[in-house]
Amino acid sequence: MIKGNYGRIVNVSSIAAFTGGGRAATVYAAAKAWVDGFTKGLAKELAPHSVTVNSVAPGVIDTPFHVKAATGSFDAFLPLIPLGRVGTAEEVASLIAYLSSDDSSYITGSVFHVNGGQYFG
Repeated sequence: MIKGNYGRIVNVSSIAAFTGGGRAATVYAAAKAWVDGFTKGLAKELAPHSVTVNSVAPGVIDTPFHVKAATGSFDAFLPLIPLGRVGTAEEVASLIAYLSSDDSSYITGSVFHVNGGQYFG
């Protein structure tokens, strides 16, 4: 990317980086917070080479990860989400696709929250 003077890096973090996670998720939350700090630092390093670096921090998304955490039901999460529903993998993927495109060439060092209003970081 540096040699080509162009690139897009999109890291995936989590809402847990900002909320501290839940019970027994301290290490997970800390690891995701590291991803966001790394994103911001790397964005500064690579900006002179026209490489952008951003992070996407999903909330509760309808994936096997959250299905397992929810023991088969998302009902416990819904009161915490102002939009009243869980997100879809496609909603996260479309943001990642945008951040990977030339249309996002002036966006770097940012963390994007995809969480239905659960957290407004």
